[in-house]
Amino acid sequence: MQKRNNIDEAIESWKAGNPILLYDSSNRESEIDMVYHASNVNPEAIYKLRNEAGGLICFATSWEIANGLGLIWGDELISKIPNLKPLTEKLLFYKDRPAFTIWVNHINVRTGISDNDRALTMNELYKTVKLYVEKRKEDAVKKFIEEFQAPGHVPLLAARSLKERRGHTELSIALSQLAKLEPATAFAEMLDFGVSLSLEKAEKYARKMGYILISGKEVLEACEGEKMCWNY
Repeated sequence: MQKRNNIDEAIESWKAGNPILLYDSSNRESEIDMVYHASNVNPEAIYKLRNEAGGLICFATSWEIANGLGLIWGDELISKIPNLKPLTEKLLFYKDRPAFTIWVNHINVRTGISDNDRALTMNELYKTVKLYVEKRKEDAVKKFIEEFQAPGHVPLLAARSLKERRGHTELSIALSQLAKLEPATAFAEMLDFGVSLSLEKAEKYARKMGYILISGKEVLEACEGEKMCWNY
């Protein structure tokens, strides 16, 4: 799993619409996420994420774009409520601040939770990110404020710099940059009964399905080689 051509193969498969399996590291969560580029999200992808991955299905973009749309970090938002602030002062064992901002639905969904509804919300979030990337920030902000409702069923995550955090949010957005795609991804952690799916089982699943499994280390090494991905 240490060759750069594995990253290149993963990117080629990803661009073709397939998910990739992304392992962070044994020094962090030691978990595998199933990751799509947001441009390839459809109801079938949401169905696969919830049935074959099983974890929380999230949409991610860069912090630059999230902040440009007017978002703030979820822990900062909660900390503004005095009696809830202590909840935000605790960290999990890997000591990272959460990547969550807010949860949204697109206004055209029915209830927000079905495969069709979540795909619709993510499709429109992707279009919002695309507007921002095309330097149409005012149009992106207008679309976001006018077309989305909160709280909803799609958690919107933001990637910090890889110098600050190296979770699946950041690694998936870095992969987008390596692929020369918009910084927009959809992913869910892969689960087993009672626990996260092991790396060994994820490797077997990847072979069975014909998917590419890559590590966070590979993404970081590719970023260093390309002298990119460190700041968003």
